[in-house]
Amino acid sequence: MRFLTRLLFLSFLPLAAAEAPAQTPQLPDFTELVERTSPAVVNIRTSARVGAAQAMPQIPGLEEGDPFYEFFRRFFPQPLPQPRQGPQPRSPRGEREVPRGLGSGFIISPDGYVMTNHHVVDGADEIIVTLPDRREFRAKLIGSDQRTDVALVKIDATNLPTVKIGDSAKLKVGEWVIAIGSPFGFDSTVTAGIVSAKARETGELLPFIQTDVAVNPGNSGGPLINMRGEVVGINSQIFTTSGSYAGISFAIPIDEAMRVQDQLRTQGRVIRGRIGVTIGEVTRDVAEGIGLSKPQGALVSSVERDGPADKAGVEAGDVILRFDGKAIDRSSELPRVVGSTKPGSRVTMTVWRKGKNVDLQVTVAELQTDARQARRGEPTPKPVPPTNPLGLAVSDVPPERLKELRIKGAVQVDGADGPAAAAGIRVGDLILSINNVDIQNAKQFNEIAAKLDLKRNVAALVRRGEQTQFVIIRPANR
Repeated sequence: MRFLTRLLFLSFLPLAAAEAPAQTPQLPDFTELVERTSPAVVNIRTSARVGAAQAMPQIPGLEEGDPFYEFFRRFFPQPLPQPRQGPQPRSPRGEREVPRGLGSGFIISPDGYVMTNHHVVDGADEIIVTLPDRREFRAKLIGSDQRTDVALVKIDATNLPTVKIGDSAKLKVGEWVIAIGSPFGFDSTVTAGIVSAKARETGELLPFIQTDVAVNPGNSGGPLINMRGEVVGINSQIFTTSGSYAGISFAIPIDEAMRVQDQLRTQGRVIRGRIGVTIGEVTRDVAEGIGLSKPQGALVSSVERDGPADKAGVEAGDVILRFDGKAIDRSSELPRVVGSTKPGSRVTMTVWRKGKNVDLQVTVAELQTDARQARRGEPTPKPVPPTNPLGLAVSDVPPERLKELRIKGAVQVDGADGPAAAAGIRVGDLILSINNVDIQNAKQFNEIAAKLDLKRNVAALVRRGEQTQFVIIRPANR
């Protein structure tokens, strides 16, 4: 009986083995990856010269003798000045060096070129780079670009370990990546995660790589590394409500960063193109209203007077679809494409205007340092009752004002309620066109409004101050 039972038991083994679930894939092992890449990741600390009156900002709620004062002083995202301990060295002008910032970087050449973030070294009078082997070097700032948050510094050393530069365009969402840096001053800290999204728009010049890699103050400027040991990004920002990591971090794509550092190395600054337009996104409603097959391109809301776009014939309300042969799917793509175009280049730009494509030739100018132009306020007329189905009361614009504004025709809004008010139109706005029909005067405007299909949305090109944009009026809301 025992023998029979044993045979029966053994006879089921193959079946049990066959029905066993597949093995769960193992998590990646980062040890070899870290050993290969970490020697080229550095710590960067900066200091600035300040006057004696500025040298000792306090930590609210803590006295210098409090044991937590030193802790917060050392690990605060932007370290505060050292407490006074004996005589302090001063310059002849009564200034002293105080700690200012803390960050990370990585070596890209054996002769000492190091990449980091602009905000890590911005405003620093002294930059100290510390290697993993504890050697310290005073670094020279080669160049820094605020718009992309990329900086290049140089230390006087040779035969240094370097990182391998990868291709951020080949990154895939879900791919494992690691970050190495000095969060809160803890050198050579490694964190891991996956790529959460690519080309994430955050309002900056560059599209970011979004990850769930833990990044904190001090990680800034450090490398984002793929499983092949290649740097694919520079850790730059976090999304947080607390000041520390909250599950979302952003890295500058290394492809873009390397193009910036090439210019910083050769000429100390980044030269970008400009055409002199203010742009906005094309929404689905706007696309439908102006006859575009889908939301795409960059909507021109204003054109700089006598700028490159103005000279090329660009008008407010145009939608830029292509620039120098490159399709513009989202408005955020246009500044990058124009910025990467060499100043002085004459290129073809395709715009959507009144239901058709128009090709214009524009000569790209050089983008200078930011300068805010003074904007003149427009007088606000006294509201009057609306007189048409859109909920608008309009009047003619004097010819001298049209000439001053450099527009061919428009009507001024004297009153708005119902659908127009719900769409955001207000007294003082100028209406330049309705459903791609140019407006010349109030009589023509009211005739067009009276014939509109009130079951369909209406695309009105509206100017307010220096800005022009399409506003969708929904007559059914009346």
